Amino acid sequence: MHKIILFLFSLIVVFSSCNTSKSATDHSNTSATTETNASNYQKLEKALLWKISGNDLAAPSYLYGTIHMIPSDEYFLPEGTLSAIGGAKKIMFEIDMKDMNDISKQMGLLNQAFMKDDLTLKDLYTDEQYAKVKKHFDSMGIPLFLMERMKPMFLTVFASGDVDPGDLQSGKIKSYEMEFYDLAESSNKETGGLETIEYQMSVFDSIPYQEQADMLLQTIEMGDESSGSMEEMVKVYKEQDIEGMQTLFEEDDSGIEGHEDVLLVNRNKNWIPVMSEEMKNGPIFFAVGAGHLGGPLGVINLLREAGFTLEPVLK
Repeated sequence: MHKIILFLFSLIVVFSSCNTSKSATDHSNTSATTETNASNYQKLEKALLWKISGNDLAAPSYLYGTIHMIPSDEYFLPEGTLSAIGGAKKIMFEIDMKDMNDISKQMGLLNQAFMKDDLTLKDLYTDEQYAKVKKHFDSMGIPLFLMERMKPMFLTVFASGDVDPGDLQSGKIKSYEMEFYDLAESSNKETGGLETIEYQMSVFDSIPYQEQADMLLQTIEMGDESSGSMEEMVKVYKEQDIEGMQTLFEEDDSGIEGHEDVLLVNRNKNWIPVMSEEMKNGPIFFAVGAGHLGGPLGVINLLREAGFTLEPVLK
């Protein structure tokens, strides 16, 4: 059960941050109410670690852009990351990692991973479509009957084969969040989350199940066309090219059009007052998906608009 919960959590953070950056720039051009002036936006330097100062902060905090899963032999930490963690009073993630050790939170997470009203994948597909989905997961060695009621969006994450359910447990891949959480635990640092598991799970419910099912089928039908996406993302990530990662996301036909506000933009905006308040109480190390950092409506630009100074920590 613990392994199921752990992998489910990984699916949540992967999808919520790695595949939802498509139109940060699109919204800047189409929304008349946005406070961000896209015409003044300057592309970010290549850096995953950013120093936050200004606004009368007593000590600087740091913002780090993660990739939620990466092959273990590709895992790296830019220069200055360990020092930034060491000097932090608290480490904050999108979701507080310590909740993964809370039984009540785990069970709530598991319950919310399933579709409501006893819906199953069979209810969302024709017989032919369902057979195609089942054949795909059978070929991956994943019994579909175990996940019949799971929200299709989660299944989409590893339908391409980039993510294997056993890789996290076997050590073949690493999670930056879990690595940072281990560092926090070993140094007795407090941890926190910018949003709750319950909120993040509710975000996924904003996309109708039928659209999620269509997204899953599309991913499967793309087949070889979608292979290699993880390798390309890791390459760009290791170059610390936040803008390059955003370009990859913009080119990704992920099927989330029309839902970008709730999946990305609103969340970025919601985080700014939380971050601002936390930094008043001491230096914080924030670790969020790198896809949230770039663009006019990315966390870096929004923090700058809130009066903070953000500087890349370069090699």
